[in-house]
Amino acid sequence: MAQRYGGKYSPDPRPGDGSAPPPRHPFQGQRAARSRGRANLMFVVPLALVPRAFLSDPTGMALTLIALGVLLLAAWLTREGLKAEDAWAARKVARRPAIPRKMFGSALTGAGLFLAGMAPGAGFLAPAIFAVLGIVLHSAAFGVDPMRDKGIEGADSLQRERVARVIDEAEKHLRTMSEAILRAGDRRLEARLERFQATVREMFRSVEEDPRDLTSARRYLVVYLLGARDATVKFAELYARTRDAGVRADYEALLNDLEENFAARTRALLLDDRADLDVEIEVLRDRLQREGVRTASAMPNSGE
Repeated sequence: MAQRYGGKYSPDPRPGDGSAPPPRHPFQGQRAARSRGRANLMFVVPLALVPRAFLSDPTGMALTLIALGVLLLAAWLTREGLKAEDAWAARKVARRPAIPRKMFGSALTGAGLFLAGMAPGAGFLAPAIFAVLGIVLHSAAFGVDPMRDKGIEGADSLQRERVARVIDEAEKHLRTMSEAILRAGDRRLEARLERFQATVREMFRSVEEDPRDLTSARRYLVVYLLGARDATVKFAELYARTRDAGVRADYEALLNDLEENFAARTRALLLDDRADLDVEIEVLRDRLQREGVRTASAMPNSGE
């Protein structure tokens, strides 16, 4: 019978090969980045201005190169705006992006096309048309930035705002860990870190569902995750230089311990939520009985 290839040094090792199998797919629960291909295309299209710049007079060269820089900046802002929107959409409690990157990208796209359309002796009508079309098409292709906070309304808005701040900071730690592990140049370690991050994000979702869990989870999301970030940065720097197998084994053992602890704490939070629900149900039943209202479970069987 055919078997799926795998081994001790494969990203997804088989059971019994010396390392534990992943508890979940590393990309479970993650959303595909929307419109990211079109955003990357925005870095390529402005490069068509390069030949024109060096075939123009000094004034035309300056305008064309400035237009190129503005369009590339617009592309970068657009891509970062899409990343921020994806992060906002993936969470149940989130603050709107502090900087409307996509809107700035739209405005800079119009400005870049205006500069690219200018020519010595030409009027401003044609460049203005290019600018308006660029802004409209950019907005149609990528939309606008989220303009409201999500999941923070209501009487417990202060508590949910606190949750949003803590998770924002925790997400920064996870991004720093991802950027650091790339320097190690090891795909298996990258996949292992992604599985740990998926476990951490399960805790994020639990806390977002019930902000009261923040008190119990704060130590994990602030102290332990900060320590994991610092350990990952130091490990990546050392392992990139030495390729020491012992250091790698110690780091993987650390990730295993952290993942087990985060998963256990998340399960405990869910059990606490269930216990709170059971208490609320019992209290409500007692109140109904005191008021003379009998619940279905308390009524005698009609056949007796």
